[in-house]
Amino acid sequence: MDGVQMDGMQRDILQRGLWFEEFEVGVRYLHRPGRTVTEADNVLFTTLTMNTQALHLDAAFAATQPFKQRLVNSMFTLSTLVGSSVAQLTQGTLVANLGFSEITFPAPLFLGDTLYSSSIVEEMRLSLSRPGQGIVVLRHVGRNQDDVIVATALRSTLVWCEKADR
Repeated sequence: MDGVQMDGMQRDILQRGLWFEEFEVGVRYLHRPGRTVTEADNVLFTTLTMNTQALHLDAAFAATQPFKQRLVNSMFTLSTLVGSSVAQLTQGTLVANLGFSEITFPAPLFLGDTLYSSSIVEEMRLSLSRPGQGIVVLRHVGRNQDDVIVATALRSTLVWCEKADR
């Protein structure tokens, strides 16, 4: 069991996301560390999801296309963007994802790029139909190592209130 010994007593700290009451509209959370994308990441994700797009898999073909190199699968980018927020925001406090909207990929992510993610709390309200739960809308933004925005998404989540009867 992890913990800190203090005068014969142990204090345990469990990493978790935020309860509904801990979110605050307008706050931006920076999710670190960043994630450098490797060729293995891109090929594995692309083949696991049965996406046979040559722009992700075929270096010779991609070299003949406008970006002159393989592109990281945009669904990998989106998944990593959202996934990087979990430990800080929703680990153990999320009831469900309610939906995603306004997903954009304004610039490509390439092999070897590092994705840095952040989330801004756009809005929040208590659920009208689910006592002890609240809806939090997060705007996720992904930037590469040069601070270029490569992905954005608006995500609606349902999270537990701290004192909820679970």
